[in-house]
Amino acid sequence: MIVLGFHTAGPACELAIVRDSEILHEESAAMLRGQDARLPGLTQELLANAGLTLEAIDRFAVTTGPGSFTGIRVGVAFARGLALATGKPCLGITTLEAALPAGQQGSAIVVLPAQKRPPDITYWAQTFRSGAATDEACETSLQALTDRLTSHPHMVYGDAAALIAEMPELTVHAAAPSAARAAQLASALDPETRTARPTYARAPDAALPKARTET
Repeated sequence: MIVLGFHTAGPACELAIVRDSEILHEESAAMLRGQDARLPGLTQELLANAGLTLEAIDRFAVTTGPGSFTGIRVGVAFARGLALATGKPCLGITTLEAALPAGQQGSAIVVLPAQKRPPDITYWAQTFRSGAATDEACETSLQALTDRLTSHPHMVYGDAAALIAEMPELTVHAAAPSAARAAQLASALDPETRTARPTYARAPDAALPKARTET
């Protein structure tokens, strides 16, 4: 099975092609905005470098957040558009799922920074058991996260400088979401239960324009 994955919920526009869980090729371009303009070209480059056409793709995968509000919307819309055009399924993978290393066993929690400025430091978090999510991705305060890990120890993966400062005895295994990991996960999941929809985990920082009212 060949899967084309997208990750635009972070500080880069990432794409990857995976065949039977083996990474064939990856493309990445650092950007916080403008993903909508770059995605078509990056997709063409990726396919050309992998020696494939869009018709060869069996399914699409996209990280659905949490993360950059604009990046999530653009990535999900683009991946779903390709799926519609080709008649292939598009599966949604949370950024926290896409950050968990393959083969993880036992209880684990993935944490990624949501708000980094004190005093309102928060993290996006999601827990797993042997690779399967046991809850929904959510935003949690630093204090709530430290309390949770004190009472219920887990293997911790992700990016958690502030958490380490609060719990110096804690080991955090560095991990980050990727388009390739999203594609690998999507190859083994049921498209019927994995519709690609944005996962914001909190209200967006950027407000959508309000509709005009007639006067």
